[in-house]
Amino acid sequence: MLIHIYNAAFYSDHIKYGACPGYGKTAAEMEASVRAHPKYIILCDRKPVGCIACKKLETHIYEITCLCIVPEYQGKGLGTGAVQFIKELYADWEKITLATPADKKENVKFYTEKCGFHIISAETDGNVELARFVTER
Repeated sequence: MLIHIYNAAFYSDHIKYGACPGYGKTAAEMEASVRAHPKYIILCDRKPVGCIACKKLETHIYEITCLCIVPEYQGKGLGTGAVQFIKELYADWEKITLATPADKKENVKFYTEKCGFHIISAETDGNVELARFVTER
């Protein structure tokens, strides 16, 4: 199920950038990923349509390592709800970070306008320029 969600959500990134760490995972890779970072399934009408994962970096500081929603369910508030879920689940958070491709305007708009993040820096992953986002209490 997770492989299907990831492949559907990250296919366009795989095509655009020639690679995407969330696309094309084997079952063994996904199992290892689940062990390393718990995954929370996003449901719509009881159907699994997305996933969010978060890890603790240090005391009160967390990183959203994945937020993906299959394309036909994007724009329905599910991602905003998932970020809110993480903020409630990790109630001691003082800072939450994440990185996403800097040229994906829809992601930048989503995280800044819908979720209250702002860009603090840029970084590179392979050939992809990423924007580093943060939100703080």
